[in-house]
Amino acid sequence: MTPKLTDPFERPISYLRVSVTDRCDFRCVYCMSENMTFLPKKELLTLEELDRMCSAFINLGVGKLRITGGEPLVRRDIMTFFNAMTRHLDSGALEELTLTTNGSQLERFADQLYAAGVRRVNISLDTLDEEKFARVTRWGRLPQVLRGIDAAQQAGLRVKINTVALKGFNEDELFALADWCAARDMDLTFIEVMPMGDLGNEDRVGQYWSLDDLADQLRQRFTLTDLPERTGGPARYVRLEETGQKIGLITPLTHNFCESCNRVRLTCTGELFMCLGQEDNADLRAPLRNHPDDDAPLEAAIRAAIARKPKGHDFDYSRQRADGQVSRHMSHTGG
Repeated sequence: MTPKLTDPFERPISYLRVSVTDRCDFRCVYCMSENMTFLPKKELLTLEELDRMCSAFINLGVGKLRITGGEPLVRRDIMTFFNAMTRHLDSGALEELTLTTNGSQLERFADQLYAAGVRRVNISLDTLDEEKFARVTRWGRLPQVLRGIDAAQQAGLRVKINTVALKGFNEDELFALADWCAARDMDLTFIEVMPMGDLGNEDRVGQYWSLDDLADQLRQRFTLTDLPERTGGPARYVRLEETGQKIGLITPLTHNFCESCNRVRLTCTGELFMCLGQEDNADLRAPLRNHPDDDAPLEAAIRAAIARKPKGHDFDYSRQRADGQVSRHMSHTGG
């Protein structure tokens, strides 16, 4: 038996988030600058290299694989990769294959994703107002995303909506979003905005809406019950007793979730980030490409990286500045 991955704090690493591209057809204000410079294609892992990389992690005990971007579905021939991962689902080595998407391409790909073994998708959606949606995504169009959500549900995919809580932007839509998701039998998770990327054009402190405050607003209308359930990610969950609806809360600032962290992030260039909120990373592309017929050096590099996983991140807005900020954009690491 291959020893499984465990970090220095005895946390098993069973969850890999993989960015397959830094490109996206949106330019969300908290994720990218409007005029992004994207990576040269030669720096990106090929689909075959992504297969080999993910297979190495699965061999080391990773049971959950989440595909991210950028927008993963804009990568050319991406279904080749999803279809390749199906063999790990069939063997039982991989428990779940899923993705986070902006929904723009789901009308085209939902049926193919289900056929490849995907059963859940997270769709990023911060507002139900068409004008506000165009503003926060810069390039996005809400009707296209809504058609994608329809297609996902019709294909049999379980949909969870991820909403970044943005002060002064979607506070007034809290109940509208909750009601809309409940009516469509979709889970809903709110996420605190994180201090990542160039702050020159966007005021992260001004955008920050504490989920403690959001939960207090929900209590004005609902009875909230904390749930012990975990899905392998950073969210904690509450149930709205009046509707039975489950709401997720991802709080990297208000209440960090580091004590139970079981995940690492792989970029589309083969960098492994052991913590979203730290700059330390490991280059896995070099051992992958330098040893095309031998996975042992790659697996050794993965183990060495996990041995450096920190206890937690340092995001902090309490002093009215974005302390703990990391310089890379969210799209670089993967959503």
